[in-house]
Amino acid sequence: MLTLLSIFVESEHSRRALAALLVFALIHAVGTVGYLLIGGPATTVIDALYMTFITVATIGYAEVVDLGASPGGRVFTMLIALLGIGTMTFLFSTVTAFVLETNQNSSYRRRRMQARIAQLDGHYIVCGAGRIGGHVVAELQTGRQTWVAIDTDPAALGRLSDGAPGAMTLEGDAADDEMLERAGIAHCRGVFAVTGDDAKNLVISLSAKQLNPAARVVARVHDPRNVAKTLRAGADEIVSPDFSGGRRIAALMLRPQMVSLADELLRADGPLQVEELTVPVGCSALSVGQLGRSPHWLLVAIRDAGQWRFNPSDDQAIVPGDVLIVIATADGRLALERRLAS
Repeated sequence: MLTLLSIFVESEHSRRALAALLVFALIHAVGTVGYLLIGGPATTVIDALYMTFITVATIGYAEVVDLGASPGGRVFTMLIALLGIGTMTFLFSTVTAFVLETNQNSSYRRRRMQARIAQLDGHYIVCGAGRIGGHVVAELQTGRQTWVAIDTDPAALGRLSDGAPGAMTLEGDAADDEMLERAGIAHCRGVFAVTGDDAKNLVISLSAKQLNPAARVVARVHDPRNVAKTLRAGADEIVSPDFSGGRRIAALMLRPQMVSLADELLRADGPLQVEELTVPVGCSALSVGQLGRSPHWLLVAIRDAGQWRFNPSDDQAIVPGDVLIVIATADGRLALERRLAS
């Protein structure tokens, strides 16, 4: 209701309604003065105002001002009634037009948003638009990733939209399969289950994996007892803000330079980033030496059949399906992608 009122105050309809109210008040003032003159000394201000009101409102109660003394009184009453009824009609039509227009605009925006989401492919779904969800969205936004946010709180979604013009948001329960389907779960790359409720994050993980087994799911968990349950439900990774925060505090004390370097490499807008590249299926087998070296990227490790191979030697084979962990500039990543695709 408050949101609707604020929209009305800022709209053109509010200015029209205010003008109608001013005219309405002016009619009552003129009518009161007129009936005081028509009724003579025996007429009080309350009588004159009451007479004006029942005339404008077409209530039809008994006249408290004698209009039979002069034909001018009846003509005046007809004019007051005509102006008053016209003003009231204009006021009601303005409010009605605002309500209908608001409903139509909201419906149009929802349909347009849904049409945009239906065209997405390889995007991310952020379930929860609170503090954690806001940081996730900020990182995705910085990395120029496409995302859809779901939350039951319209105010939280509004804050996301304020910081990201053109944001795609859905109001509803992300634990509902239908809401995930509306967010494009079938074609998404990953799902962030970061609501403040462990049970809801568990259900989101389960639903997301059932609807799209290929989607990667990262879930937020507060209670350590829920970690194993959420993993069994389908989450690929679990993040506990309390646990991660404690480890980070300790690391900042014991290994501050390492943490500073890690933060720099993990920043989506930094000059260098830690990237992971999956060797495409069409890539022919080659070795690290054949891949070559570059000042724009550094190969750190290879994930091969579940095994980590750090600082691989030149004769280490690279085959389709391997995951390369590299530190690279934006141009270096593109060059490495082109090299693997050739």
